[in-house]
Amino acid sequence: MKLKDFAREIGLSPTTVSRALSGYPEVSASTRVRVMEEAARLGYRPNINAVRLATGRAGAIGVVMTKAGDYQFSEFISGMADRLSSEDTDILITPMIGHDPSDELQLYRRLAESRRVDAVVIHSPLPNDPRIALLDRLKLPFIVHGRSVTEVPHAWLDIDNEGAIRQSTEHLLDLGHRRIALLNGREGLTFTLDRLKGYRQALADRGIQYDPKLVSHGDFTDEIGFRFACSALKQHPQPTAFVAGSMMTALGIYRAARSMNLGIGRDVSIVAHDDVFPYLTAENMVPPLSTTRSSIRAAGKRIADLLLQILAGQQAHDIQELWPVELILRETSRPAPEGASV
Repeated sequence: MKLKDFAREIGLSPTTVSRALSGYPEVSASTRVRVMEEAARLGYRPNINAVRLATGRAGAIGVVMTKAGDYQFSEFISGMADRLSSEDTDILITPMIGHDPSDELQLYRRLAESRRVDAVVIHSPLPNDPRIALLDRLKLPFIVHGRSVTEVPHAWLDIDNEGAIRQSTEHLLDLGHRRIALLNGREGLTFTLDRLKGYRQALADRGIQYDPKLVSHGDFTDEIGFRFACSALKQHPQPTAFVAGSMMTALGIYRAARSMNLGIGRDVSIVAHDDVFPYLTAENMVPPLSTTRSSIRAAGKRIADLLLQILAGQQAHDIQELWPVELILRETSRPAPEGASV
């Protein structure tokens, strides 16, 4: 069925139908819904190349992959794909080799100049992220997965990282723990700074002095979790509890504690942040892991939806979502061992 035939069948002009299917803001929501429902009923699908030619859109959202094999990245992309699969919108994943920030900026310039994408997603933002200023100058729509304190108005979606780690630390303090180690993300990122702030605030509220030897920064991997936990558990006095930035670092803590014949939940308590992975579930770990919980797949899905809203005319600076996290207590957070030193 051609566009003209479909438009005649539902009693609308071809222009109105085309604009409704392309998400133009001047088409009312009721008309857009009607057109979408009729298209589904009649099995009509527009010619994608014709739509892209008419709208000037590439029909793709760009995501820069800075680290291959990142399990969080794959879950996030799966969430985006869930939302975009019915929108005739593709995801263009562009790998970046190396860690030079200027290379990533040049990559965004190339994406904007080539017009291969309609919008992009920024990951792991810095407090004053140069990517945000650049994309604003280039007039390439974008959304930040996380937050930045830059003065450039921008769309963002983030979880309450400060609140998550503060809540985890406070829970362990309530159980009598005083030496609590934190396995944080890479230094300098906004979410890492927010998590450290939550940790330090929880300690300060109880009059406990901050000890930098109990804090580690790095990628969220099992190996990094294992190495830091081994080092921390050799301190005198040793920590009696850990707050882990991810499930993967929690796995490393489990391994380190067992290598020292320490019982998890008895000698060492653990609370971790859970991004909700289908292949690694907190309740199936032995013992089941206490966590703060927020699905990164759901975040990917929502970010895709918000980008579609921006492309349909929604003002980017009106889109700012902060998701709360839930503390789920299981068997790894128990009272501090008797006689534990401060």
